[in-house]
Amino acid sequence: MNHPAPPASVRRPFPAELLSALKATFGERVSTAEAVRANHGRDESPFDPQLPDAVVFASNTGDVQAAIKLCGQHNVPVIPYGNGSSLEGHLLAVQGGVSIDLSAMNRVLSINAEDLTVTVEPGISRKQLNEALRDTGLFFPIDPGADASIGGMTATRASGTNAVRYGTMRENVLGLAAVLADGRVIRTGTRARKSAAGYDLTRLFVGSEGTLGVVTEITLRLYPQPEAVSAAVCAFPSMESAVRAVIETIQTGVPVARAEFVDALAIRAINRHSHLTLREAPTLFFEFHGTQSGVKEQAEFVQEIAAQNAGEGFEWATRPEDRSRLWNARHNAYFAMLQLKPGCRAVTTDVCVPISRLAECVVETEQDLKTSSLPCPIVGHVGDGNFHVAMLIDPQRPEEFAEAERLNQRIVRRALRMAGTCTGEHGIGLHKIDFLAEEAGPVAIDTMRAIKHALDPRNLMNPGKIFSWAA
Repeated sequence: MNHPAPPASVRRPFPAELLSALKATFGERVSTAEAVRANHGRDESPFDPQLPDAVVFASNTGDVQAAIKLCGQHNVPVIPYGNGSSLEGHLLAVQGGVSIDLSAMNRVLSINAEDLTVTVEPGISRKQLNEALRDTGLFFPIDPGADASIGGMTATRASGTNAVRYGTMRENVLGLAAVLADGRVIRTGTRARKSAAGYDLTRLFVGSEGTLGVVTEITLRLYPQPEAVSAAVCAFPSMESAVRAVIETIQTGVPVARAEFVDALAIRAINRHSHLTLREAPTLFFEFHGTQSGVKEQAEFVQEIAAQNAGEGFEWATRPEDRSRLWNARHNAYFAMLQLKPGCRAVTTDVCVPISRLAECVVETEQDLKTSSLPCPIVGHVGDGNFHVAMLIDPQRPEEFAEAERLNQRIVRRALRMAGTCTGEHGIGLHKIDFLAEEAGPVAIDTMRAIKHALDPRNLMNPGKIFSWAA
């Protein structure tokens, strides 16, 4: 690849004394093997890998504390690692340092079914969590597609296909524990559904991308499994008509659980990858949760809205195996799209706009993409105004990366002009630092930077992410 990460300063020294101390503390659970470091120094972003100097495999909060304290004594950065599925360079060790792998911290600490809460460690994945909850009649709905870790989802304020009904990680993290840069453990929030007690420190850490501390426990809101679930798929003659059908659905108050948009090129990729025969046209995927009668009523009402917007071939999927096949295909869309250009990497966008501007934003974006030689399929969680463009580039051709960045800038600035955001769910990482500055403005950035300085005065916690450091 030829796409170095944006500069964040030079790599910091990694003293031999620190490695000796880490080995004395963690034994075989610390590694400097190149293969291990390489696995922890890249994510799904288009940037070249940036390897940490060492990897520590933590098994509990005490391990995280010990690693952070040792790194602090030697002025060495710390980068938390979950499942490695982030898209904006969050995991890249741009200043070197120690990657703390939290994947072994994957336990369910407590399930409080009567209160609809669960407390977990950060390494548990969303699929593992829902498997553990299966016999309780409850589930955790946040579903970003990839089988991401709950810690990573908390760090990036993730959302996904169910956000239109259940919200994002912001609404569903009730409290957490995190190890700060000085090794102290902070606990925020409670299992109560609301609180007016002081600053909302929970939401300060949700979306902080590992720059304020390493999250080691998370208390989440759970939901009852719906009595009935129905999915539907419908093709449209244009992107605009499909998006307008979603807007009307939301504005009329239909409690749709999922409303996903997939353009014709992405449908082609999905058909090939998942062996489906969907019509290669702009398509909406819906899911409805509720009672048997409620789900039927919702689906029929949405079918009418779709027909009024020229939707054709509205098909229901009520059997669990049919729904699973449909949504597995949607979840695998990212990997399916990569197959449109073998050997490629994807530069992805995830802008989000008010739903009243969504059709306009998508149509203008479509016109931009038509001027490009790059394959650029579009998918989106359009029920909440969020959509993705995957610009497929040859990693050996810098001019294609430059073209993707040109398109990306137009897409993001259009969203900002429409009172939207540069990132609906992927986070800032390395890729969107300049866009955040445009979106938030200097006073907000200065405020964020002041919080960072207060909690991490030596810039040891995942440095180089979200905003540039200023002494």
